[in-house]
Parts: sequence; C-alpha cells; structure tokens
Amino acid sequence: MNIKLRLTIVSFMQFFVWGAWLTTLGSYGFGIKHWSGAEFGAVFTTLGIASIFMPALMGVIADKWISLQKLYGMLHISYGVVLFFLAKTNDPTSFFWVLLVGMCFYMPTLSLSNSLSYTILKNNKYDVIKVFPPIRVWGTVGFIVAMWFTNLFSDELSPWAFGKHLGETIAGFTGNILNANQFYFASIGAICLGIYSFFLPDCPPQKTVEAGSSLGKRLGLDAFKLFANRNIALFFIFSMMLGAALQLTNMYGDTFLKDFQNVAGQADSIVVKYSTIIISISQISETLFILAIPFFLKRFGIKNVMLISMFAWVLRFGLFSIGAPAGIGLASIVLSNIIYGMAFDFFNISGSLYIETSTDSKIRSSAQGLFMMMTNGFGAMLGSSLSGYLIGKYFTFSNGFKNWGDIWLTFSIYALIIAVLFMLFFKHKHTKAEEKAIEAISH
Repeated sequence: MNIKLRLTIVSFMQFFVWGAWLTTLGSYGFGIKHWSGAEFGAVFTTLGIASIFMPALMGVIADKWISLQKLYGMLHISYGVVLFFLAKTNDPTSFFWVLLVGMCFYMPTLSLSNSLSYTILKNNKYDVIKVFPPIRVWGTVGFIVAMWFTNLFSDELSPWAFGKHLGETIAGFTGNILNANQFYFASIGAICLGIYSFFLPDCPPQKTVEAGSSLGKRLGLDAFKLFANRNIALFFIFSMMLGAALQLTNMYGDTFLKDFQNVAGQADSIVVKYSTIIISISQISETLFILAIPFFLKRFGIKNVMLISMFAWVLRFGLFSIGAPAGIGLASIVLSNIIYGMAFDFFNISGSLYIETSTDSKIRSSAQGLFMMMTNGFGAMLGSSLSGYLIGKYFTFSNGFKNWGDIWLTFSIYALIIAVLFMLFFKHKHTKAEEKAIEAISH
C-alpha cells in the first residue's frame, strides 16, 4: 500500500470517529436524555476545555519523547475505550467528566494527524503543498460518511437502525441501544485507527527547542506576546467570538431538525428522519468552497474574505430561523447548509493565512496553535456555556419545546454584531507577503 493511500485512510478515520457523534450529540442530550440547556451546554464545553491545553502538551511530548505515530495511536485507542464507557453513561454530570477525558485524548490528534502526514510525506520526498490537500479532503469525506452512517444505523426513526427489532434479545444493550450506537461506532473506529497507526512509518521525536531555553519557549508560550500587537490581538478576540458561532452549529443543528417531529403532521418528514444527512450538506459544501478560496483571496484580499465569512454566518443562522420541513422552509434549510461551507472555510483558511503572513517565522507554529486555541478552545467554551444558558432560560417552554425560530434569529444577530465590529475596528492592508502566500495555494 503506497504512502498517500495509507495517509488517506488516516485522514478519513480521523474525522469519521468524530463525525459519528459530534453533530448528533444535541439530539442525544436534549431529545433522548432530556437534559436542560445548561446541562447540555456544560457537556459541550469539554471540547473547548481540552483544546486549551492538550494539543500543546501532546505536541511537546511528540517533539521530545515519543514517536509521533505511536503517540497518535495511543491517544486514539484511549479515546475509543472512553467512548465505550460514554455510551453507558446517563447522568449529565458523569457524562461531562467522561467526555472531557475522551476529548483530552481526541482533540490533540487533530493537529497531530496533520503533523503525522507532513512528516511522512516529507520523509518520502513528496511535495506537501501539492499532495496533502487531496489527502485532507478525505477527512471531510470521513466526517460526512460517519454522519450518514449514524443517521441510518443509530437513529431510532431510521428503518435500518441496528437493534431496532432486537429489543431485549441483546444482553446488556437494552433501553439505550438505538441512541448510543453512535458512540460504539466511533469507539470501534478509533481503536482500529489507533492499532493501524502503529504500522505507519516511524516518526521519531526531534529536539525542536534548543537546550537551555526557557519553559515558556519550550511550551510555545512566546506566541502570547502577539497580544501586544493591537491588530493581531483584535484578530484573536474576533476568532474566539466566531469560534463560538461554530459550536452553535455543531450543538444544535441536528436537534433543531429533529424537533420538527413535535410539530403536527411533520413527524414523518424527510427533515426529521434524515436530519443528520441533511446537516451533512454543510460538510459537502465545505469541500466545494475550499476550491473557491484562492479566487476569493486574490479578488478581495484576506480581510474582506473574513468579512464574507462573518456575513455568511449571519445568513446561516438567519435562514435556519425561517426553516421548515417543506416548501420555502425546506429550501431555506438546504441553502443554510450550503452557505455553511463559505462561513466555515473562508474564516479558518484566511485566518490561518493571516497568521502565516503576519507573525515571525520563529513563533509561527505556536501562533497557529494560539489561533486554534482561541477558536476551538475559548470560543467553543463561550458558545457552549452561554448558548446553553440562554436557550434554557429564555427560549424553552414549560413543556420542554424550544422556540427555534427566535434561537436562530438571536444567533444571527450575534454574528451580525461581530461582523460589523470587525469591519469597523480590524485594520489590515494587503501585503506582498500575502500575495505570495495566496499565489502558493492557488497552484
């Protein structure tokens, strides 16, 4: 098996074992477990908490002590074991702690998987810029396949759900089987990926920091000096606020569609039965908009592409606010999922490019890690905890039903405020360095 195919399998499985449960966790918490908004919001903060410190810590371990592919494999096997126990956990407090442990194992693998591919490709004399993007696209495909797999074989409304007609005959899997399948799928996939990783080419640790360097430098903390730069500090703050918007999509998209089963005459609609598949249009869109990024960057520049992303988030949530299972409402849901690709890709890639061209090469990797920390760490925590509190307090009726129209409208207004403030306060001029970087990703 050639190197590119082996790394394609890694990329596919890396996101399969996340996509199997991430977008359906809201339906699981709200619809099946009947947790409150605050309880579910707390559960989702586990992604942010783990993202704040674990990627940097595991990066140091991979650099100095353990071969990258072995560390990657151990983390995935540990993640898979935790997911198995997560499927059997019912109390929201216990669920929080178990999932937090799982995220501490999984979240570092997002960056480690990239490092693993880069290292193996370079060691085998491949052009990383040319070869890696097609490999990474299969990660998004894996996420989509996992969403479809979960919808078809775990959703109790699906005729193909495992265990649908087995009832009490499956010892030890009564009651929760239909809804916990998503965790079992991810658990098996993660353990298989972990074992597979040990058979990848060796990526031994390398001393990337000079002896005698300060602890801060060893941990990549030098990047925090960037907050002294007004423009970069503003960028990180807006990254955090927009990172919160991403979590709103992950947390509530599937739950929103599932709740149409409580509307008279809508329980058998396609939107309800195949909610996860419909949400997966977002990921399909993501793969397509990636191809359009070089054109938009050349035509409009980094700041304007980031602004386009922010206004795309406004549309994403606004269209959801008028969504319904049929007619114009269904078209609104589909269009919202298509726009997601622009909203997600344009900011993440243009933001990464901004960091690449605005920071010193000596701290560039740490700066990229700081960008991820602000979006997937603090941003995720902000979006998870605050949205859970607001939905539980202001948008949930006494019978447990939620006013999704007003929820999405509120999120849309939030995104609009961020876009306007960013447009007014973030000052940035197109540079020659950016032109060269944009030119590089165009080929």
